[in-house]
Amino acid sequence: MIIDAYNTTQDVRGRSDYLTGARRGEAPPPYVPFDPQRILTRMDAAGVDMAMICSLAQRIENDHIIKLVRQHPDRFFGFGMVLPQDDHCLDELQRIRDEGLVGLKLHPSLHGYHVADHGLLDPIFDKCAELGMPVLINALDDAFCHPLAIEEVAKHYPTVPTIIAHMGAVWNVPEAIIVSERNPHIYLETSATLIADVRRAYARLGPEKLLLGTEWPGSDFDLERMKIAKAIPDEADRALVEGGNMAKILGLAK
Repeated sequence: MIIDAYNTTQDVRGRSDYLTGARRGEAPPPYVPFDPQRILTRMDAAGVDMAMICSLAQRIENDHIIKLVRQHPDRFFGFGMVLPQDDHCLDELQRIRDEGLVGLKLHPSLHGYHVADHGLLDPIFDKCAELGMPVLINALDDAFCHPLAIEEVAKHYPTVPTIIAHMGAVWNVPEAIIVSERNPHIYLETSATLIADVRRAYARLGPEKLLLGTEWPGSDFDLERMKIAKAIPDEADRALVEGGNMAKILGLAK
């Protein structure tokens, strides 16, 4: 089974140029409900069986993700989002778990907090440990979400699988590899990464700590599968990266 670890969908009602695609001086386009066939068609074309979906972070839309998962439970699994600064974030985390979302995505860069802030993040990780939810952290090239800062919190929660999205992006990849190497529960997701960095991580970590991700619609499933195929030629190892490891995290592995 091919299981993709990171993708976004947006039921956009916002005014952001980034979300709407509007050019300067244009009004945002009329609201059109998101058609899940858009992503399903691309998944089918690339042979992807299941895909994680979450909000893009410019706009948190947990109810939209819940709806898509309910419509296509055999194809999608959802990660919700919360603002750790919100006084009601733990209640929202409980709600989205009760509604069927299986994991949590955090985006420190966009949402304005440092990932090593124990006061903010410890209660989140405590709740995820209680609910059995893995955590994916969008890790970009900035201090808010440096891999060593992710480790500072995540190392105290060995029962919470923690996924460093984009393998720490470009400049932080070496530290992301180090962090994953010394923490059995910290994984690296491969979307928006260079093929050379995937090869480097594979050579250092083996296949058990890597997760195929696309971040559709920013990239496409066939392109990301091609990248993994070139970086990891061994078929058995590639099967772990393309689904086996994520199945284990989600409790799907038999």
